[in-house]
Amino acid sequence: MGLTIDLAALAANWTALARQAPGARPGAVVKADAYGLGAAQVAPALYDAGARDFFVALASEGRALRPHLAADARIFILSGHMQGQELDGLIPVLNSPEQFFRDRTLRPRGDFAIQLDSGMNRLGFEPAEWAAIRSEALSAPSPQGSGPALVMSHLMCADEPDHPANAAQLCAFRQMTDGISAPRSLAATGGILLGPDYHFDLTRPGIGLYGGQPFAVSRPVVRLALDVIQTRSIAAGEAVGYGCTWTAARPSRIATVAAGYADGLLRALSGSGAVLWAGDRAAPMVGRVSMDLITVDVTDLPEVPPALEILNARQGVDDLAALAGTIGYEILTSLGPRYSRHYLRS
Repeated sequence: MGLTIDLAALAANWTALARQAPGARPGAVVKADAYGLGAAQVAPALYDAGARDFFVALASEGRALRPHLAADARIFILSGHMQGQELDGLIPVLNSPEQFFRDRTLRPRGDFAIQLDSGMNRLGFEPAEWAAIRSEALSAPSPQGSGPALVMSHLMCADEPDHPANAAQLCAFRQMTDGISAPRSLAATGGILLGPDYHFDLTRPGIGLYGGQPFAVSRPVVRLALDVIQTRSIAAGEAVGYGCTWTAARPSRIATVAAGYADGLLRALSGSGAVLWAGDRAAPMVGRVSMDLITVDVTDLPEVPPALEILNARQGVDDLAALAGTIGYEILTSLGPRYSRHYLRS
């Protein structure tokens, strides 16, 4: 099994998204081990492309990433300052008055950022909480003199450009932040594509870096090839796999490949119409996805190669996600540790 990650394509996607917001400093979201692709390799490639601001979910992710980036790279922790966490070299994105006062007590001159709730009702200061603490936060001592390194919020419907929540959140964010001197950030990938009103001072591209929607012109970043363990001939009327859910309508040749739902190929792909690829020829997945194995009808292939591809330029993460009834994020972050990972750098 082999998962190939094209770091050159990833860097090109970062550059393309940066050009979409020329007035903003482009960051990069590398949480969940860079969406499952390996933050220790992905983040340095993005740094080499020009990124200096990186976002992860947890302090543990930030600590693991810190040795792989130069000292001038900033690593923001989106969950903020949780009790007992070590934050040396990291910037917590504080989400509540409780976190603010904890951080100011334990790290009185440390770098910090602020997240505001502009309507998503998930993380961040609500408007009344921010109003009560705003002056203190904006004057709090920090390495740059005073105030937060960043004030940010997050859009909940950015992948739906016409959704009224986008304009409502933009208005709320402006009401809470207009007039402050600290840099502001609202846009992840979808927000970047909404246009300059959403760009502010810093952008936070995520899924678009990795070849996912809604950045439709992104370059494919991942290719996943699955080893063929065995092939067999079956007669018309014979069933394949658990539950006898697929029965051959003709004499068929079946390949069993080494991956399953334990490797992030969701069981919902069973009977979905997903295919695997041998070069430019497709072979349909048949039967159920099991824990470690998938079966493929290779009857119409002139020859069966040692491996078949399930992710490539023809069937990307969003294509596979649509077949499974999910989103590309879940496909990427579910790709398991049993795949050998190979990184293309040019």
